Amino acid sequence: MIYREAGVYKSTYRADQAILTIPQDRWFMTAIFAVAFLLIPAFSSEYWLGAIMLPFLILALAALGLNILTGYAGQLSLGTGGFMATGAFSAYKLATSFPDMHILLVIFGAGLIAAAVGILFGIPSLRIKGFYLAVATLASQFFLIWMFDKFGWFTNYSASGVISAPPMTIFGDIFVTGPQASLVAKYMFTLSVVVVLALVAKNLVRSNTGREWMAVRDMDIAAEIIGIPMLSTKLKAFAVSSFFCGVAGALWAFLYTGSVEPLAFDVNRSFQVLFMIIIGGLGSIMGAFLGSAFIILLPILLNNAPNLLGLNIRTDMVSHLEFMIFGALIIFFLIVEPHGLARLWQLAKEKLRLWPFPH
Repeated sequence: MIYREAGVYKSTYRADQAILTIPQDRWFMTAIFAVAFLLIPAFSSEYWLGAIMLPFLILALAALGLNILTGYAGQLSLGTGGFMATGAFSAYKLATSFPDMHILLVIFGAGLIAAAVGILFGIPSLRIKGFYLAVATLASQFFLIWMFDKFGWFTNYSASGVISAPPMTIFGDIFVTGPQASLVAKYMFTLSVVVVLALVAKNLVRSNTGREWMAVRDMDIAAEIIGIPMLSTKLKAFAVSSFFCGVAGALWAFLYTGSVEPLAFDVNRSFQVLFMIIIGGLGSIMGAFLGSAFIILLPILLNNAPNLLGLNIRTDMVSHLEFMIFGALIIFFLIVEPHGLARLWQLAKEKLRLWPFPH
């Protein structure tokens, strides 16, 4: 009786089309926002804000972008790291070329540049798909990283090839980049951007565009027969996905690390984001956040587990165990629950709807 749809009546189209139709869901999301915006910045240590929450939010945004492309549109991509690098270096060029530009314009401008690059590398998806499309996007990953490393124009001809975020404010004298920025300001800015883009993604996948993506994912030939244009549908998926990844890359370089080199977005980053959506759940907005939390927290748990259990395990052995557990979990989710942690959460909600008589 705690979580039940019975008795919840909708008298308008707006209420029927709401994202959260059950009061308990709205209370739950309100509690999450209260914790994220009030409790975490007030009581978390610098380690939690800087080393856990910031990478969790930024990688969740990148996973959200990849989930739009792979989970909703069915276009397999291994170029996430390259599009993140495009966003990072584009933001650096915009910030240094136009010093008076507001940081929001810099971040979203970098996302638009990454979207244009994503459209360019998404053109092969019109002719190839599946494994061959994955190889094509992997080629874009290597090409973009090579380009940012080879041509000094992208780093303003820095001898080290490393870009550093200039000090920028969100308003007044509240810095969110540079040495004067506090971790709380960085966290609040990143959280606000991620929440807004997650809301945009949620509404986008519920729109006509999202339904076209899912039709192409399920059977592209049938989708084309019923009149869905393949050209615009697939390219829109690449554009939106690359925009999200580009914004994530800009946030990573400007707010998380402060300075970054192209190798920070190598193919390992692409596979890391891919593992997030596999474990979190393909075709799910929540899956991006669950997968990111899992990937970020599991290494911390593994590193501290020997001390908690009183075991004497070498550091290199812990690192190897981390890769082994990641591989085993990916195989487990692909076989047992292909829809990942998001599906397990959905099943738990279905059980609560029937409580105290779950089947």
